[in-house]
Amino acid sequence: MANALRPNILKPEDLVPHWRWERAIPAFGHTSVDFERRIDHDRLRTYRLARARQALRNSPCGALLLFDVNNIRYVSGTKIGEWERDKLCRFALLAGDNDPIVWDFGSAAVHHKVYCDWFPADNWRAGMVGMRGTVPPSVGLMKFHAEEVMDLLRQAGVADMPVGVDLAETAMFFELQKAGMKVVDGQQIMLDAREIKNIDEIVLLNQAAAMVDGVYHMISEELKPGIRENDIVALANKMLYEMGSDDVEAINAISGERCNPHPHNFTDRIIRPGDQAFFDILQSYQGYRTCYYRTFNVGRATDAQRDAYKTCREWLDKAIALIKPGVSTDTVAKVWPKAEEFGFPSELAAFGLQFGHGLGLALHERPIISRLVSLDNPMEIKTGMVFALETYCPATDGYSAARIEEEVVVTDKGCQVISLFPAEDLPIANRY
Repeated sequence: MANALRPNILKPEDLVPHWRWERAIPAFGHTSVDFERRIDHDRLRTYRLARARQALRNSPCGALLLFDVNNIRYVSGTKIGEWERDKLCRFALLAGDNDPIVWDFGSAAVHHKVYCDWFPADNWRAGMVGMRGTVPPSVGLMKFHAEEVMDLLRQAGVADMPVGVDLAETAMFFELQKAGMKVVDGQQIMLDAREIKNIDEIVLLNQAAAMVDGVYHMISEELKPGIRENDIVALANKMLYEMGSDDVEAINAISGERCNPHPHNFTDRIIRPGDQAFFDILQSYQGYRTCYYRTFNVGRATDAQRDAYKTCREWLDKAIALIKPGVSTDTVAKVWPKAEEFGFPSELAAFGLQFGHGLGLALHERPIISRLVSLDNPMEIKTGMVFALETYCPATDGYSAARIEEEVVVTDKGCQVISLFPAEDLPIANRY
């Protein structure tokens, strides 16, 4: 089998980001030009596949069978549209030292043979396992593909080793086992691979954040009495797609009495004078995602609302100050208040409010930072990680609340914040 995707020699330094961290991380335009070296997609694809290969070698598995669209994109550099995200209709195999094989949806396999010249043409296959059960397992498609994969494992010489599977339909797991595979958790292997970003990934994450910077400026101008939460969501969606977003995953818009407790959604509530309102923009550019909260007040603010914002900012700043290579996630989580200290009965009930999570092709990657999981299961923070830190503080009025989030890149000396819309002090939109 061809090895077109494999670099000839991988040195350890090829697996870490290359950047002069004393400089600001660039946010290039979205086009390719001849007068600047911008995103190097060949380097990006080579780096990601090398990371996946190394993670596989470090594991007890002989192969990875991937159904998670983020993992498929990571090892193959391909995607066919955001609609695929919940269909479980594409899958990929990385077996031994062979190049990945991708089973694609219908004509997409033929299309990719034409346009994805970095991938061996023979490694595109048509695939169909059931579309989340709408084609019942009794049809035999799952059985056919499970036996096909097992044959490929034999050809790669790894048929007697465990196979890491990230996620699949339950019936597909059964068919893989019937075909003779020892199925184990492959998602952990892929998350190991994806936790350290190279400079191309970091620049794409920075460009995605720059798009949200602009959206928050728009929101600060549009946030006035009479507009609804869903109006802001619509305007943000329009602006993001016009700027080049390939997926606006979600936009939270929460205002007034809806701020406490945090509902993680939006409605058609009408914005009113004096409201505290916060927003989260989750979108991606070339697959790389944002999670980026900002809080505003509409026209004016009370002392209770200002105090909540100040405390929320202090909790966030204490966490950011700790971010550097070698620090463990429990050290960061400990600076955040216990759940009972801000009105929740347990850390499980408060999960996600004082929170850190990796960003990449998925919204939630490593590291996860939370009092719920990090105190007893800490992870080391490493150069090249990119993650978001978010804090939440209810106001003493009983219904307002502040929510702030910053995205950070871990450098060899500390971290750089890439979410740049001003949030040091409570922004007042359309001040009276």
